[in-house]
Amino acid sequence: MAKRDYYEILGVSKSATEDEMKKAYRKLAIKYHPDKNPDNPEAEDKFKEAAEAYEVLSNSEKRAQYDRFGHDGMRGGFGGAGGGMNMDDIFSQFGDIFGGGGSPFESFFGGGGGRRQRKGSNLRIKLKLTLGEVANGVEKKIKVNRLVNAEGVTFKTCPTCGGSGQVKKVVNTMLGQMVSSSTCTTCNGSGQVVDKRPPGVDSTGLEMQEEVIPIKIPAGVSDGMQLSMSGKGNMSPGGGIPGDLLIVIEETEHETLKRDGTNVVYDLYVSFIDAALGESMEVPTIDGKVRIKIEPGTQSGKILRLRGKGIKDLNGYGKGDQLIHVNVWTPKKLNKEETDLLKKLKESDNFQPKPGKGDKGFFEKIREFF
Repeated sequence: MAKRDYYEILGVSKSATEDEMKKAYRKLAIKYHPDKNPDNPEAEDKFKEAAEAYEVLSNSEKRAQYDRFGHDGMRGGFGGAGGGMNMDDIFSQFGDIFGGGGSPFESFFGGGGGRRQRKGSNLRIKLKLTLGEVANGVEKKIKVNRLVNAEGVTFKTCPTCGGSGQVKKVVNTMLGQMVSSSTCTTCNGSGQVVDKRPPGVDSTGLEMQEEVIPIKIPAGVSDGMQLSMSGKGNMSPGGGIPGDLLIVIEETEHETLKRDGTNVVYDLYVSFIDAALGESMEVPTIDGKVRIKIEPGTQSGKILRLRGKGIKDLNGYGKGDQLIHVNVWTPKKLNKEETDLLKKLKESDNFQPKPGKGDKGFFEKIREFF
């Protein structure tokens, strides 16, 4: 079944502000929350659907990618929501949406907030791709140094917040005492701190580890585009939600071919003899060399087209073409014999620039000298 539009799910326009989306998501989360709809699979699906939409649209980078490529830009593990969300991912959002609690009903109906899972930090890497890899897509394995939860680490309840992840403060005002709560700065809201740790492990219980991560780059990506792999960033202390791996595409320059959108451009230089007489020539393409025919009388500036020899469209709308720009090359140095022959030919009326009136005979004579 095709996925619904994320903006439609939240009931907002494409120009909606971050605050408008947050309010819309808050309303849906309350309506379809599992605590309010026990044993209701349909409500749970709508709850997850709204969370997935908000997870993408509340992130400026993912929102830009979705606005440009739609759900196709979220495929293959990229975009954060490509593989769906679990309840841990969803409830981790509530710290921002509902003011700190693991469930909105705790903060609305007197629960006073609670311990919330922390999310690890994101990692950003640059990935260099050749024109061929960009054109057809590629699978790669990359080495990433990421923070992971170390073995042998034990945790204990945070002594500051008592495991709630929140600290309360009583303030005396003209209207009486008011209680406010905020995230515990000792445990950063996780409710636990490291008790014992092996040598080389930091105070959060994390250690740096090299990991080989397989990634699939879709065909048609462009230089500067950023893809996201959910959960492949740094881990969170104490087993929270891992951050994301952000992959910035860097397209390396091809030796002879240039990219123009989904098309590929090649500058072909031919002598004026070959342009006049016609010739069969070999030209490079993304997928290897092919032979093309230069028709007799080809003029400089003519563009030849090789259909389907360009780059795949990221949205799956076929492939671009290869455009061959013909440039007639003029020799810079001539010997005496060549100069004399050209002077004789210059006197011929057929040698003047009159399209369609060339004489193949004396062009063949020129060819003998070049």
